[in-house]
Amino acid sequence: MRLLLAEDEKALSRVLVKILEKNNYSVDPVYDGAEALEFLEAGEYDAAILDIMMPKLDGISVLKAIRAGGNNLPILLLTAKTEIDDKVAGLDAGANDYLAKPFDTRELLARIRAMTRQKETGNSELTFGNTKLDRCTYELSSAAGCFRLTGKEYQLMEKLMMSPGKIVSSERLFESIWGYDSEAEINVVWIYISYLRKKLSAMGSNVEIRASRGAGYTLEVKDKND
Repeated sequence: MRLLLAEDEKALSRVLVKILEKNNYSVDPVYDGAEALEFLEAGEYDAAILDIMMPKLDGISVLKAIRAGGNNLPILLLTAKTEIDDKVAGLDAGANDYLAKPFDTRELLARIRAMTRQKETGNSELTFGNTKLDRCTYELSSAAGCFRLTGKEYQLMEKLMMSPGKIVSSERLFESIWGYDSEAEINVVWIYISYLRKKLSAMGSNVEIRASRGAGYTLEVKDKND
């Protein structure tokens, strides 16, 4: 799951990025409202965390601009403001939730899970062929075995299992999982695809990840004659 984190306190932002990545989120950090709006309009995100008091453009203004454009992305407002009027203003502008600083990181993670739950399909498990992906435990399994995936492996497999039989481009996978600011090269997608292929083979899955030259990758059920 890919998040945008807009927080102008860079020390706090670095801490939050580490915590979120440890919990299998892919995070793009930005440090002002104008940059946050630019990233949200150009990128593919599952949710966003916006600080209200940011330079160039405040969080509520970013939120209003996103909602005015018809974007229903789950958004959590993160701020030092605790007055009721501020909470009401944020929620009325279209925020899904509101968390005041200082906060416990366990509560932040719980609120992210809660506001993204409705965005998901409603199932905690994705199934294709004889293979299942548990979205709570990050386990990829078949009747013959299972593996607990790493964060990037899980995100990649989830993207493919949400669009079985459809080509997903390498560029889309790279941008949605590693993000715009990543220092990684796009061939990292192929590296993680190879990790997943080995796991699928080792657990006796009848699912395979096929490459289409110049186009991307497709999740398909193996031909019985293969």
